[in-house]
Amino acid sequence: MPEAAHTFFITGGAGFLGINMVRHLLARGHKVVSYDLVQFEYPEKSRMTAITGDIRDFEKLKLTMRECDVVIHAAAALPLYNAEDIHSTDVYGTRNVLEAAFQNGISRVIQISSTAVYGIPDHHPLFENDALDGVGEYGKAKIKAERLCQEYRAKGVIVPILRPKSFVGPERLGVFALFYDWAADGKNFPMIGNGLNRYQLLDVEDLCDAIYLTATKPKELVNDTFNVGAKEFTTMKEDYQAVLDKAGFHKRIIGLPAAPIILALRILEFLHLSPLYKWVYETASKDSFVSIEKAEQKLDWHPRYSNKQALIRNYEWFLEHRSEFRASGVSHRVPWDQGILKLAKYIF
Repeated sequence: MPEAAHTFFITGGAGFLGINMVRHLLARGHKVVSYDLVQFEYPEKSRMTAITGDIRDFEKLKLTMRECDVVIHAAAALPLYNAEDIHSTDVYGTRNVLEAAFQNGISRVIQISSTAVYGIPDHHPLFENDALDGVGEYGKAKIKAERLCQEYRAKGVIVPILRPKSFVGPERLGVFALFYDWAADGKNFPMIGNGLNRYQLLDVEDLCDAIYLTATKPKELVNDTFNVGAKEFTTMKEDYQAVLDKAGFHKRIIGLPAAPIILALRILEFLHLSPLYKWVYETASKDSFVSIEKAEQKLDWHPRYSNKQALIRNYEWFLEHRSEFRASGVSHRVPWDQGILKLAKYIF
């Protein structure tokens, strides 16, 4: 597909990845249609088409997708959603997106998956052909969604699958808002384990670059599955300490024994008193990184931001917009309720 002007259809276009992808495409002269449950409330609204809709509504989805050339499927019910919403959105919703594209004759659908499909592995780095063993309803649903993508590849649809590491950058809140809030208020920050594990992140702009490459490069290169993550990252303690250093209060990352903390968080999650879900706290003290060689070689994709740069870029955005945050929720676009961890803030 040549890099001419196209009309992109983005599911989840009003979300964290969605708004960054909208800006990325508009800057390159493309037309954009956003389709999201949440109303699109950004300055870019006058330059694109914003549709409020649910990917579980097949007929509306099919109708609004009709005049588009490329679909970027970024909509998802995240891990803090209930199991029913996760399954109906991430599995049935994905089937709807693929089928709507197929019936509309759209030849390319880019699936935003997750490295959560690997579960809690016993080796690193992880490669695209490693076993899939999702943790929790979200990880399992993402595996099922990838299987649907394989089915539609067999029907002739080009379906690149991207498995990004946790990505941060402008507009990202969610669980990262907890860390930035503590940093901005001059607090030390507790970490599960000693923090000497290597935990790869990803800047959202680097993810947008990868998506764009799968949208514009020849189909024989992109009709595949790709890990995407930062190329430069150190230990979790060192990367996160960069934000505390930026905050300027001379605070430190404080390591805590992993086993008792994880047990406590399991109990708190069961009691709905913690914002952290299983995949976060079970992997936080372990190595977690993927090989990006395949994306580098086949897509000619080269991430520009290290873990530290991505976290600091996100923190600076947080500081600029902190006064605007009004409510908590379960998406990446709003801060998550800190729950009982708000009390722990006063200890550190």
